[in-house]
Amino acid sequence: MIPQPTRSRPAELEPDATRVRSRHRQRTGPASASAPAAAGSHRAQWADAAKGVCIVLVVLWHVVVKDYLQIDWHVGVPVPGFWGTLGEQFLPLRMPLFFTISGVFAANAAQRPWRVVARSRIAGFLYLYAVWLLIHTVVLAAAPELPTDRATSALGLLEQLTVTPSNLWYLYALALYFTISKVTRRVPRALVLAPAAALSVVAAAGVLDTPGNRAGLYQNLVFFLAGLYLRPQIHRWAATASRRRLLLTSGGYVLALAAMAVTGAQQWFGVWPAVSVVAVIFGITAAARLSRWSALSEPLARLGRITLPIYVIHMPVLALLHRLLLVPVSGLGGSAQGLIVLGYPILLSGLVIGLSLAVHRGLLAIRAGWLFALPGRRTVEAAG
Repeated sequence: MIPQPTRSRPAELEPDATRVRSRHRQRTGPASASAPAAAGSHRAQWADAAKGVCIVLVVLWHVVVKDYLQIDWHVGVPVPGFWGTLGEQFLPLRMPLFFTISGVFAANAAQRPWRVVARSRIAGFLYLYAVWLLIHTVVLAAAPELPTDRATSALGLLEQLTVTPSNLWYLYALALYFTISKVTRRVPRALVLAPAAALSVVAAAGVLDTPGNRAGLYQNLVFFLAGLYLRPQIHRWAATASRRRLLLTSGGYVLALAAMAVTGAQQWFGVWPAVSVVAVIFGITAAARLSRWSALSEPLARLGRITLPIYVIHMPVLALLHRLLLVPVSGLGGSAQGLIVLGYPILLSGLVIGLSLAVHRGLLAIRAGWLFALPGRRTVEAAG
């Protein structure tokens, strides 16, 4: 994650396991190709698999809304609308589950001394946010047609660095959430969770001004804190997940989505956060059941241990692909578009993830590991 001696930090605490070599590491031996797997050996397989699913959903959603729905489809069937609607159904699940799992992994780390947390988590995440915000700003300027938040002036960049986080807001949020968890560590948990839940409710109801990605910042603190505080209960819930519970939680999630859609209650007080809670319970149950199928869970768990490079790199990759593909795909005839319209989001999401990981490997090969971890003297792990 962020620089610390590897001997003093159990791997199970880390949200990711992207290794960065340093001089110290080179003296003790070369980094093994299996290091990420080894680092995750004590982690809960279901939690890593859940993170893997979440990062896939993040990329898929961005592909759908920022590229796929911008293409001029003339196929005569409402397939693009289907993909947009499908993506919306995962909105109450994707980031709340992501932050809940991040809180679970952060539980022990948050108990460390202030000087350790301040550097390894707070400064580390802010450093990653600032570095990649600058990179995004430069790359996104080359793809102005991509519909996404971007800084177009020095003042806009300053605003994204401080009060209105960019598409990289997950990193910004983690730095803020770790600060809050440390400041309130001696406060009764109920007195911390209650205001966080209230903040989520009023933000989801549209009461607060939430330009940019402030809404996600306000709404997800309660899920990070829930993962942090309820780690033992969450692990027990996952360990005892049954097929019956999966059916009940999935049914509850579907019914909650349907009821919210039929009544138009998305901005009613408490409705969206409540649906997100149901979604997280379903997500944990589904991930726990999925972990029993190693053929599927192991690849997802490996992906879940390297979410940082995908998260920070995928938007620039998508922006460049969008610039390359928008006009040619829009110009295809109806029959040609008909062959690709259904599978396009899946294929492009896979390509974006693959290219993001390839760029990550290339950057590490040229000793640009400082892009994924706060520079330090010793071996570190980059987290996301």
